[in-house]
Amino acid sequence: MNPSKDTRFPRTALNVLGMLEAVGLIIITLATLVAGVVEVRIMIDAGTVTLADLLLLFLYLEILAMVGVYFQSGQLPVRFPIYIAIVALSRYLVLDMKSLDVWKMVGVTASILLLAAAVLVIRYGHTRFPYDELQKEPSEHS
Repeated sequence: MNPSKDTRFPRTALNVLGMLEAVGLIIITLATLVAGVVEVRIMIDAGTVTLADLLLLFLYLEILAMVGVYFQSGQLPVRFPIYIAIVALSRYLVLDMKSLDVWKMVGVTASILLLAAAVLVIRYGHTRFPYDELQKEPSEHS
């Protein structure tokens, strides 16, 4: 089957994939909200808030922001998962610092540094070499 000859199939496939994507994002949003509410209840029951709790709530907010950006723009900025990874590694470092040996601690901190450098490189690339929204189709001379 040649998809270029039958335009109904690609449109239908894209519509189905779009719906599945939306359902998945709604499930992620609901699961994140439930996890956030459970975490707040745990903090209330414990009567204290720790740095690990705050970092976990920040992870949940980053996930919600990522889903929101995706729903708003239809694109997932690659920086958001990197931010989430940085916060997750920071949380791991805070929670397990006493049980980590020196090399694991160096590995986690080096990972955070590499992810932060990746964000800087991506930001620099986007500002130095922005996407040209007007040239969505390749030119005839390319």
